[in-house]
Amino acid sequence: MEKITPMEQDKQHHEIIAGELRVKASQVAAAAKLLDEGGTVPFIARYRKEATGTLDETQIAMIRDLLGRLAELDKRRQSVLSSLDERGLLTDELRTAITGAQSLVILEDIYLPFRPKRRTRGMMAREKGLEPLARSIFLQTGKPLPPDSFINPEKEVQTADEALAGSRDIIAEWISEDAVIRARLRAIFAGKSIIVSTVVKKNQESAAKFRDYFDWREPAAKTPGHRILALFRGEHEKALSLSCRPPETEVLPLLRRHYVKRDDFSGRQVALAVEDGYRRLLAPSLENDLRAALKERADREAIEVFAGNLRELLLAPPLGQKRVMALDPGFRTGAKLACLDGQGKLLFFTTIYPALSQQKSEEAGRIVVELCGKYTIEAIAIGNGTAGRETEDFVRALALPAHIIITMVDESGASVYSASDAARAEFPDLDLTVRGAVSIGRRLQDPLAELVKIDPKSIGVGQYQHDVNQSELKKGLEDVVVSCVNSVGVEINTASMELLTFVSGLGPALARNIITWRDGHGPFTGRKQQLDVPRLGARAFEQCAGFLRIHGAENPLDGSGVHPERYGTVKQMARDAGCTVFDLLRQETMRKRIDISRYVSDLIGLPTLTDIMAELDRPGRDPRPCFSLFSFAEGVRGMDDLRPGMKLPGIVTNVTRFGAFVDIGVHQDGLIHISQLAGRFVRDPAEVVKVRQQVMVRVVEVDRERKRIALSLREV
Repeated sequence: MEKITPMEQDKQHHEIIAGELRVKASQVAAAAKLLDEGGTVPFIARYRKEATGTLDETQIAMIRDLLGRLAELDKRRQSVLSSLDERGLLTDELRTAITGAQSLVILEDIYLPFRPKRRTRGMMAREKGLEPLARSIFLQTGKPLPPDSFINPEKEVQTADEALAGSRDIIAEWISEDAVIRARLRAIFAGKSIIVSTVVKKNQESAAKFRDYFDWREPAAKTPGHRILALFRGEHEKALSLSCRPPETEVLPLLRRHYVKRDDFSGRQVALAVEDGYRRLLAPSLENDLRAALKERADREAIEVFAGNLRELLLAPPLGQKRVMALDPGFRTGAKLACLDGQGKLLFFTTIYPALSQQKSEEAGRIVVELCGKYTIEAIAIGNGTAGRETEDFVRALALPAHIIITMVDESGASVYSASDAARAEFPDLDLTVRGAVSIGRRLQDPLAELVKIDPKSIGVGQYQHDVNQSELKKGLEDVVVSCVNSVGVEINTASMELLTFVSGLGPALARNIITWRDGHGPFTGRKQQLDVPRLGARAFEQCAGFLRIHGAENPLDGSGVHPERYGTVKQMARDAGCTVFDLLRQETMRKRIDISRYVSDLIGLPTLTDIMAELDRPGRDPRPCFSLFSFAEGVRGMDDLRPGMKLPGIVTNVTRFGAFVDIGVHQDGLIHISQLAGRFVRDPAEVVKVRQQVMVRVVEVDRERKRIALSLREV
């Protein structure tokens, strides 16, 4: 049989992916080519729309991931073929089956009978010479070979019953390694398995947090991902005992019909082997496969939820370049205070003690008022952790100018940043808590620029993030960060190294080189200067240039999302409109003179021209919504202040598949269960609420003992 060529293999992959994503194979091939050439997902989606037929970032990322999976499948396929060939087991029929396997599961089923394995009962029976007896029984063509003739004390076969038992072990293995029957049973396991959970009696007291699952039954196909992860965590912690199989009545009759051909001695022996093969070999193996599939589905769901929440958090409205006083609250240890300029540079820091005594509180008040005047503070950011509400009340009670914005900021992950290499590099001589205050202030100014410095898993918007596949989680979250950074754009002259790292085509090394060049030569005055940065060559420039902004550059397009490769087109538009590029950016009347269809060519199409016109309308536009002020309800600081029926303002802090968590300012987030999100059926909470969304909620129930607050958006 002829081997498939790499070109034919690529074509097959493209067709498979096209079918899965419901796009054209030519689009997949174009995206694959650009990815193979080093193109990033944001660059391809933004600047190569004509090539890919306007595939978006999500589709391109899926193509990248599916190509990777198919490459892994091919790698495993080649390993299997080589193993079989080396052992002289590779037939044309087997090669055809292996070459045609479209998934790793199918490939492994085909390979299972030939895979080197540890010594099994079937192997031991073969070593005793019982395979001819097993085959004569399994064929069920008449009278089998007499079991007595296989008695051999030297091979530890003492009786005819022992010979029959050994032959059944061999038959059981044949059945368990039948790729066709495994595929049929796998479908039954996927569709009809029941997850059964019971408490591990000896650990019942320590397993209290899993008590909802002490006696639990549910169809596996309908079990939501978050519950699968909870059950698996309970099993891992030895709190729960789990089983995940279909009823035997769904399986054994099918196996008997498939293998038992006669109602005679041989048929009865095969029936016994069927039951043993299923219970001892097939069921455990297929249950493991099902568990792996359920875990993969749950992981994928959890990563999608986390990624969606992270996107909302990163794209939260920025306050902008305002001078900020940041407070990291505390009771006994005081509140760390930091004053920042409009670019987030630390101007001053100290510690105030508003909660220790009346004297200390008055002194703290004088310091805050004085510093607000000295540094022309425009906003005060207060961390929402311990003593946050009390510190907010303290600040609001001061005689501060009315124009100063006072708001609380989510400080999740600030302590992680404080101890990070990035924080130590920027503030080597500062205390951890002062670094935390700086981070809180910068989060208010620009959440995206500050949060990229923190491991996304530490931000607190995930669902069972420590239980899912960590490499897949890391890749999924990095994709979100890269997407957000490049959709907003980065000012190259003020961006941190961490922010530059996520720009298309850069990475840590080039980001560091840009910072070094900027420190040594001063601000970049034009995009072409980026090519002077060591190791930033033409390919990296192509990938990053459109996402790096230089506001105030001699060429106004350097502050926009128009890629340098299209500057010539914009200049031609300006000439045709009888104006300069500056005029084109400033005057809508000039832009209205342009008929973009005149500029369509083999190199540029309507999708890119439409993007260019959108950029000319709002050059370097920030896609994030405008900042809006939020305040918690006055007089509500703890759970003791809550009463059912109260209506309170809150901020969504996390969205999961089963509901949304909301901060209402009492140091304990409340849960809006999915059934309480709307007066209609809600399939996915993300359809109704987003992280950082401001909402008005109704208190349904307060469980002070378990520290649980039930909230509702209905009837509000």
